[in-house]
Amino acid sequence: MTSTDLTVYKGPGSLPLSVVLFRLAHDTTRNRITIGDLLEALGDRAIGALMFFFAAPNILPVPPGVSTLLGAPLLFLAAQLMLGMRPWLPGFVTRRSLARGDLTALVRRIVPWLVKAEKLLRSRVRVLTRPPVENFVGLVCLVLAAVLMLPVPLGNTLPALAISLLALGVLEHDGVWIAIGLLASAVAGAVVFGVVWAMIKAVVVFVLPFLFS
Repeated sequence: MTSTDLTVYKGPGSLPLSVVLFRLAHDTTRNRITIGDLLEALGDRAIGALMFFFAAPNILPVPPGVSTLLGAPLLFLAAQLMLGMRPWLPGFVTRRSLARGDLTALVRRIVPWLVKAEKLLRSRVRVLTRPPVENFVGLVCLVLAAVLMLPVPLGNTLPALAISLLALGVLEHDGVWIAIGLLASAVAGAVVFGVVWAMIKAVVVFVLPFLFS
């Protein structure tokens, strides 16, 4: 795969993420699409776009292990957003690929919702889209991505939703969506903490007495 293979997706200006994903998924000239292809096609917008791409599938129930697989790239991307770095992923991540049919199925799930979101997104409240707030957003996403990878009941949906909202806000420089995403992050943190605390109490109350009886 060469860099010239992706120039068709760049075009004049910045194409909406939904268009980039749709075109890649329906590119019949390739059988597999790598993460590197997505990274190159999205250019400087890759951090926000790929954070959404990896987080959004986890909003809906996914098979065991999928959240861990998708959460690993999120850790890299969120750390880069926190540190103000340009988008980059290590080779073992960029070489990962999806069969075009699998990407098409994934795009079919998320693009209709993405198109609706893109109609609401606009550049506003820019103070929330610049450092140091942007760096703080990266830190929040880093924590949420770590939670996403844990085998915690309800540990996928809310963190994934919060990351998706924040990622779209970063992508389109929309401070309103970032504010909503930070609120969703607080709710997700409270819910996950509550679930973990309940699990710990259950172990203390029911399991430990049995072990020491």
